[in-house]
Amino acid sequence: MAIAVNKPLPEFEANATGEVHVSNVSHLGQALVLYFYPKDNTPGCTTEAMQFRDRYKDFVKLGAEVFGVSRDNMKSHDDFKAKLELPFELIADTEEKMCHMFGVVKNKIMYGKKVKGIERSTFLINADGIVVQEWRGLKVPGHVEDVLKAVKALKTPVKKVA
Repeated sequence: MAIAVNKPLPEFEANATGEVHVSNVSHLGQALVLYFYPKDNTPGCTTEAMQFRDRYKDFVKLGAEVFGVSRDNMKSHDDFKAKLELPFELIADTEEKMCHMFGVVKNKIMYGKKVKGIERSTFLINADGIVVQEWRGLKVPGHVEDVLKAVKALKTPVKKVA
């Protein structure tokens, strides 16, 4: 089942670094930021991970947990996490189950050849397990700030119009 904004997160299970188990219900009660990226140790992905790292405490203060997701294996993730001193866990989606569920697998042209790759995308899930926002095909500069603003907006009570 594919994800859709304003719908509950479909069932899934995944393993992350730090022996953390993640599922559609594992983080109910807190906001969840899932950011999908193409590959560990590549320039754009390294920059994005460092930006999430540098603002991680702000996400936690707002009651949100952050997970990076790519098709890399757990060893690659462990090395990437240690190298960048990432305070959040990375999900190893080696079978591409989450990537397909979130619809981030895209055909790309690399060095003149068609390849299947991950479209850089981020999803925000609220404390009730509802997908409330998605960013697809995004550019790294300024993105983490946009996600942080959206998490802050979750905490803002809706003003009732009389």
